[in-house]
Amino acid sequence: MGKIIAFVNQKGGVGKTTSSINLAASLGFLNKKVLLIDLDPQGNSTTGIGVSKAEYKNSAYELLIDKATLNEVIVKSKFKNLYIIPATVNLAGIDIEFMQLGVLDPNFDRAGQLKKHILPAKDMFDYIIIDCPPSLGVVTTNALTAADSVIIPIQCEFFALEGVMQLINNIMFAQKHLNPTLDIEGVLLTMLDSRTNLGLEVVEDIRSYFKERVYDTIIPRLVRLSEAPSHGKPIIAYDPQSRGTEAYLNLAKEVIQRNGK
Repeated sequence: MGKIIAFVNQKGGVGKTTSSINLAASLGFLNKKVLLIDLDPQGNSTTGIGVSKAEYKNSAYELLIDKATLNEVIVKSKFKNLYIIPATVNLAGIDIEFMQLGVLDPNFDRAGQLKKHILPAKDMFDYIIIDCPPSLGVVTTNALTAADSVIIPIQCEFFALEGVMQLINNIMFAQKHLNPTLDIEGVLLTMLDSRTNLGLEVVEDIRSYFKERVYDTIIPRLVRLSEAPSHGKPIIAYDPQSRGTEAYLNLAKEVIQRNGK
């Protein structure tokens, strides 16, 4: 059985998509079969691994509204062991669409649509990585309902912990009402500028708060990491010798070690 891990943080710009892409690609490089699910209407994970949204009729949107099956939305990327369910801008209006479907069908489970469709994928993949939008709306709720665990990326900057308590409360709500087995997989420190004292102070603050849940691996702030998606490549393909590649491979090894597989 594979494991479903959602990258969640309602704050934008914390490295959620970058980390989803690069963890997924690194796990694939380490011989794990990986499905990346792009749930962000901006579709940055999709384009970030070189998949053209215009080429495919079906996406995460069609899956969520029961217009396509799991096999119809999975796309093989050109990178080792890496598959994706792409996203399109149609996801932006899904909150309203789910409300309408709920009116038409009182039994419509708007929090459980993703889980319903992707559970069979656990027999097909070692890891399923979900890139969530920077919000706590119905799409993220679907991810929390479907996931076995969440990774919380936190930027190593001032106000890093701002909003994290709200996120923790949402995870606890999902545990209580939607997904009793949901766990925090880990906390990932991102965009560290080790030249500044502030960045290092934030690392200490987060480690003291989350303790052993914080990954040993810290993702540095690197130009090469921000360049790679514009070329449609994860960092491991864009610059195999970079510190970013080393960091995400180390993170992938930590994830594998924590899960024992």
